[in-house]
Amino acid sequence: MLRVLIVALSATIAAAPEPLRVSAASRSLQPGELVVLAISGVERSDRVGVTAFGRSIAAYAAGDGAWRVLVGIDLDVKPGRYPVRIEAGSPPRHATYTLAVRPRTFRTRRLTVDEAFVTPPASEEARIAREARLLQSVWESPPGERLWTGPFLRPVPHEANSAFGTRSIFNGKPRTPHGGADFLSPAGTPVRAPNAGRVVVARTLYFSGNTVVIDHGVGVFSMLAHLSAIDVHEGETVEPGRVVGTVGATGRVTGPHLHWAVRAGGARVDPLGLLALLGS
Repeated sequence: MLRVLIVALSATIAAAPEPLRVSAASRSLQPGELVVLAISGVERSDRVGVTAFGRSIAAYAAGDGAWRVLVGIDLDVKPGRYPVRIEAGSPPRHATYTLAVRPRTFRTRRLTVDEAFVTPPASEEARIAREARLLQSVWESPPGERLWTGPFLRPVPHEANSAFGTRSIFNGKPRTPHGGADFLSPAGTPVRAPNAGRVVVARTLYFSGNTVVIDHGVGVFSMLAHLSAIDVHEGETVEPGRVVGTVGATGRVTGPHLHWAVRAGGARVDPLGLLALLGS
């Protein structure tokens, strides 16, 4: 008698992975603004890669189970639709979030000033070029882990008195757009770290005078300029609110004030936008 043995084969079919979900928060989608993307459906152990405006941008795991990405829309970005591409997990899952950047008109001011204020002497050209390379190397350095620990703080208690992105024309010559916020604080006012981070620049520069740059992690930097004194050292770790210097009028300025500039993923963004989204 022929026996037929029937073997039942069971196959386990893995459930389809949860799709990535992306949401965004910003004051507006315009040049100079910061966009905070929240990505859910990702495990803390996953690797998350993000690309926007032709740059790789670091993501970090937030406490609410989502991942966050700070995407800066640089001052020079033209209106249009720009994809933010996201890859997460293994095997990788993909998502695309489109930023529809709208036009923005920045204020232009035309001033006639002493020509020595407009054109630096030839003897300073080598120094200016060297310092420009230093700062560029900082902005382009690989993003490390997130170092900030809570809401961002205003470095001085006074209100900003200058418009971010203002275009200046001195003696008929266009200058670099104003890439920060100026606070008309009295000389000697303590300047505090907007958040935790590592001091990567603490020295005197030709244009910005006594300058402190803090790396907050994941590609976010604060630059605090024109200080009368510097109270930190390069390589030092600072906590939120730590006094890093005092307001002054060093560098190429005409009076005491604090210049606070922020970079996010290499983009120049308005510090007041950072406070609006990630401030207290």
